[in-house]
Amino acid sequence: MITFPNESAKYRTAREKLLKKEIELRRAMEAVAEARRALPPGGLIRQDYVFDALGADGRPAKTKLSELFAPGKDSLILYQMMFPRHPQETRDVAVSGGTAKLARPDQPCPSCTALLDQWDGAVGHLEAAGFNFAVVAKTALENLVTLGRDRGWKNMRLVSSAANSFKRDYNAETAGGAQIPLLSVFHRDGDGIRHFWSSELGFVPPEPGQDPRAIGTCEILWNLMDFTPQGRPDWHEQLQYGEACCH
Repeated sequence: MITFPNESAKYRTAREKLLKKEIELRRAMEAVAEARRALPPGGLIRQDYVFDALGADGRPAKTKLSELFAPGKDSLILYQMMFPRHPQETRDVAVSGGTAKLARPDQPCPSCTALLDQWDGAVGHLEAAGFNFAVVAKTALENLVTLGRDRGWKNMRLVSSAANSFKRDYNAETAGGAQIPLLSVFHRDGDGIRHFWSSELGFVPPEPGQDPRAIGTCEILWNLMDFTPQGRPDWHEQLQYGEACCH
């Protein structure tokens, strides 16, 4: 057992009790990950979707879903962001940078943008570990690239599905065209490319008083807040804070 300076016996007793719960949570998280890995094969993709992306020369090019898999790396982690934002989104829009030139309905979701701010630095490590990662949005490629430039993203592969039905087919777009945030994983095997898993927790009602937490274990910002006495505040991410863009 460890202790910290000037802590009371009451604190240590409560902390040890909490530690047992944290151990239980760790076990539960691993059990869920093990069950996820044991899923039977998902459905093969209907088509080798063609996206708009930047080619190796930095110019716009057509890229197939299969081409998002690097040689020897058979799992693709794909974040389907809300860009354009949801029609009911009321948070402020960007007021500086290239993204500010877009009309309100065409600007990106602040929460998706904040999440990708946090993930950009992890991509190099993911790729080194043997995985592929990309971000897909319904907006035009030019808008997506401009957002990445505004945010300082340097590592994420950005692709546009504006010219295909990928997001609609994979439950990240409503029948009315509203965008839905979704983390999806696709896996390549001898039969082709299959859908492996998506964050379906976002489609079920949250527990009373809780955030939806569809991908809660990898939302760095909110998980850090959970470590504090205040917990998660009644607050939402913004595209900009004051005059400066948040990186």
